[in-house]
Amino acid sequence: MAVPKRKHSNHRSGKRRANDQPKAKQLHACPRCGTMAPTHVVCPNSNCGHYMGRAVIEAE
Repeated sequence: MAVPKRKHSNHRSGKRRANDQPKAKQLHACPRCGTMAPTHVVCPNSNCGHYMGRAVIEAE
């Protein structure tokens, strides 16, 4: 079985882990009411409920 000949340095390990941090959510403004919502999600505003220009959830 293969075994590493030398220990990897902290710098090398850090370079590998440089992109492992969590990313911020992509937000966009609803074109109807302007509320910020994650992309590809129905507008969370209780008075709106639109997605891609269509009413998906009935407004209260």
